Amino acid sequence: MITGFQFKEQYTIEDLLQIMEILRSPGGCPWDAEQTHESIKKDLIEETYEVIEAINKKSPVMLQEELGDLLMQVVFHSRLSQEAEEFSFAEVCDGICKKLVERHPHVFGEVNVADTDEVLSNWDAIKRNSKHHETTTQAIDSVPRELPALMRSSKIQHKAAKAGFDWSDVSGAFDKIPEELAELKAAVAEGNQEHIADELGDLLFAVVNVSRFVKVDAEEALTAATDKFRNRFAGVEALAVERGIDMKNSSIEELDCLWDEVKRNSLA
Repeated sequence: MITGFQFKEQYTIEDLLQIMEILRSPGGCPWDAEQTHESIKKDLIEETYEVIEAINKKSPVMLQEELGDLLMQVVFHSRLSQEAEEFSFAEVCDGICKKLVERHPHVFGEVNVADTDEVLSNWDAIKRNSKHHETTTQAIDSVPRELPALMRSSKIQHKAAKAGFDWSDVSGAFDKIPEELAELKAAVAEGNQEHIADELGDLLFAVVNVSRFVKVDAEEALTAATDKFRNRFAGVEALAVERGIDMKNSSIEELDCLWDEVKRNSLA
């Protein structure tokens, strides 16, 4: 047991930093002591999504807890880097403070802005300058490949559009969908799996482009569609049980009738 640690009714960020130091120290926690940036990177992703879940559920209690879990991940990674003599948590705080001040000249400087659009335009210009991006390709390459695919494609399309590489209106984006669908059908008929994957990706990319034009987040739209499918499938399964229907041995036409019934009831 670690001696000298002071138990409190309420802890602060300094206490969190001390606790992480203790966990990583000799005599601390063997599991924590063994971790690396690579071994806990998935935990960071998981905690981030749990924060999103708390926001979606509109639960302040859950949000407070999950933000704490996410903060712990930031402290954990900062501690690992401090031990490697790379940077500390204090330097992480210093860096983000300086970035916020730099990118809000309309608040901390003499710049005047008319609206949110101008704020965002200034932000992009300052960001591009601070990262020494001289071309749009460099800005596109700054979008992490590790982002969810729909989100990444939308961000990249947005950056390309700022350079003028875009349809004049949504009709051009719409026209690409049947074009890409036809190419996917041809690839399926051809039977080349690599070609099929390539054309399927093109179709998804085209759909994301439409979502960008109509100002609908593709990730959220797909999540909502998946939730809707889950709920309607649950309804189909419940009807099948109620009517003694064996779903595995039923035709798709029979199941589709149940689906239509559940859909009608959900829209009623």
